[in-house]
Amino acid sequence: MAESAIKPFPLWKHLNKLRWLSLSIVFAMLILIPLLHLYQTYVAAHAYDFLAPGEKQFYDVMEIITSPFVVDPENQLDALKGNTWSGTFWEVQLSDPLAVIGQVAGGLKLYWPFLLTALIPFFFTAVFGRFFCGWICPATLLYELNTNLGALLGKTGLPVGIKRYDRRLKYLVLIVGLLLAAASGSAIFAAIYPPAVIGREIYYAVALGGFGSGAVYFLMTLLFDLLVARRGFCRYLCPGGALYSLIGRFRLFRIRRIVENCNDCAKCTAICEFDLDPLQDRFGQECNNCTACIAICPTDAMTFYIAPKDIGYQGPGHLGRLYRRQQQSSSDTAGKEGDRGREAFEDNVHATP
Repeated sequence: MAESAIKPFPLWKHLNKLRWLSLSIVFAMLILIPLLHLYQTYVAAHAYDFLAPGEKQFYDVMEIITSPFVVDPENQLDALKGNTWSGTFWEVQLSDPLAVIGQVAGGLKLYWPFLLTALIPFFFTAVFGRFFCGWICPATLLYELNTNLGALLGKTGLPVGIKRYDRRLKYLVLIVGLLLAAASGSAIFAAIYPPAVIGREIYYAVALGGFGSGAVYFLMTLLFDLLVARRGFCRYLCPGGALYSLIGRFRLFRIRRIVENCNDCAKCTAICEFDLDPLQDRFGQECNNCTACIAICPTDAMTFYIAPKDIGYQGPGHLGRLYRRQQQSSSDTAGKEGDRGREAFEDNVHATP
């Protein structure tokens, strides 16, 4: 008897497009915020007549953009400040949990107002897991484009990074970083954490007209991903990824395989940039719920479910060849056992006087 197909919620299939939109909006905001700050500075200085022609043109454009939303740019544009490391967004102060624990380690004391700014990100990570890495981190947008570049280079025969390392390396980076922060009294993570580096370098480029040394560092992480290990920095070295993985270890929203719909094509495992194995039901705490495996599945065999831990291996997909062979083998075995049973019964009947 054929199994009826289990259909996941239709929206899940399109979440990866929404994720790309989210990443693009975050990146655009990182560009917009320093532009707004620069314009706000010009307004506060009341120095329009002293601006260079290019600066006056910038002032006029920003005035056109902001005038439908604010009437007092000198004060109202304070609604957007900072970046994904730490910032103010419409009077809500938010900070990356890594920024908070780095500050605690560097100062060797708790500063409660700053600690409270990480509560919302902490809560969402506890519920959705390492979602920051997949849905918000500005570095992710560039890293995934870099992965696409690597795929194109691979098709041309050029060497690309395929090495694998122990994913626990990033937890060592997190621990060592905390120890160095405590020993030096500095926020050391801000110098090596890609979201912080990108936000800072974009600000330098927009407000100061040039990049800093952080741009060179981030370029090196891109080359590492391209030439050494696919998505290597996020997998093996990112201290923020390590922290988010720990916080989201028992997340509630998880992806699971619908084994009844699965045909064992392995596209889900091939697309996963974090080297997980959805085909074998191996997601774990590294999964950032990016939904790439859901989007690429040709048989709608991936969906979300709510549970504090992953489902164990469910066996081969019911639409795949291995499952059909197993079923056929079981059917043949059952048939042979039935034949033997009938033969034994008939022998007993014939032997009865």
